[in-house]
Amino acid sequence: MANRSYLYSADSMPTEEGIPQRIRCISEHNWDIPLAHKLLVGRGTTVVPSMIWNPPIGIAADYAEGAALLRDLLREVGKGLEEDAEFAECAARTTAHLDKQQAKYFVLETGEIVSMTDDDPAESVRRLAADDIPHAVAQAEAALAGQNDDWLASVRADWQRHFASFYSEALYFSFPE
Repeated sequence: MANRSYLYSADSMPTEEGIPQRIRCISEHNWDIPLAHKLLVGRGTTVVPSMIWNPPIGIAADYAEGAALLRDLLREVGKGLEEDAEFAECAARTTAHLDKQQAKYFVLETGEIVSMTDDDPAESVRRLAADDIPHAVAQAEAALAGQNDDWLASVRADWQRHFASFYSEALYFSFPE
């Protein structure tokens, strides 16, 4: 079994008192937290209690703004991949699923990924929220402004790693309605 990052949507953030009442499945990605997940939780990013594990290793963020950022980047990446039908299908499937599963917040579950090292999981998530995610957002924003062509070219060259996650209404960890 692969270690995965899991992405959900909910109308409230997880708290110490409990998890949101309705949690929708968005995506899971093997062995990494991909660029798409980082961008989706890149606006209003905050560390929250996990809905799956005990430590505070969840990340919540604004759904609408994160989804808009990813959609904009997918359009920009697609400008260099017009002949790539597989990319076009991936982008269309991703955006359609985001439209269908929208809520107020994204919730990223990082437990399986941050447990792959000997680092403290809670500290790893704090670094992810404070450094890695803002850096990814800044790179994407610069690319969208036409100021980060080399980064954009590297994302296009390896788009599967960044965007080809498993999007579904049922993930390995799903929550009853």
